[in-house]
Amino acid sequence: MQETFDITTLIFLALAVFVIWRLRSVLGQKTGQEQPPQEPFRRKAPEGSRSDSASEDNVVRLPGAEQAEQRLASADRWKGITQPGSSVAKGLDEVVRHEADFDPRAFLEGAKMAYEMIVGAYARGDRETLQQLLARDVYEGFDQAISEREQRGESVETTFVGIEKAELVDAEVKNRVAQLTVKIVSELITVTRDGEGNVVDGSPEAVVDVTDVWTFARTLGSGDPTWHLVATEAGQ
Repeated sequence: MQETFDITTLIFLALAVFVIWRLRSVLGQKTGQEQPPQEPFRRKAPEGSRSDSASEDNVVRLPGAEQAEQRLASADRWKGITQPGSSVAKGLDEVVRHEADFDPRAFLEGAKMAYEMIVGAYARGDRETLQQLLARDVYEGFDQAISEREQRGESVETTFVGIEKAELVDAEVKNRVAQLTVKIVSELITVTRDGEGNVVDGSPEAVVDVTDVWTFARTLGSGDPTWHLVATEAGQ
């Protein structure tokens, strides 16, 4: 009986040792050098850097923020556009903080194209094109002027000779809405005729220098890339 007990005990002891060994081989054991569990939604810090506080670990940088910082760090970022430290430069900086890839030169080229399109559409009485490019209150003013011209039976012919200059004269951002003001100097041939074709204003041959100050606006970060004309005034 005693021998049977001893043999049974030894068998169970051997099984226990085998099970413990298998568990340790599968699960491992603490050595003091274990890595913490992975957090799949946590941003990894760059190599060589460490966080000094839990709040820094939780900072989530917006897309394009690093690109914006790099551009704003350049002292000559607005060279050829405006003077460093000017109100225009500060306004452009604010635009870049919202849209890191904003290019003022591309904007000015677009403003010149919009200027030509709007002036041409106004001369033709093309309300559909004007509605796409003008803010509502500005469109209403253009629409009224076209309607009065139509009531008089007049027509306008406008020929673009060229745009001599387009420069940013103001820039600001309020509540993510950017307003950029452009001074445009152009050469136009403009003539207004009555219903019988007689010239009542302008000349079909004279080239006239025209200076306009137009303000374009757009909500930054929106899916609509169109800058709408929100204000116009005659320049000097």
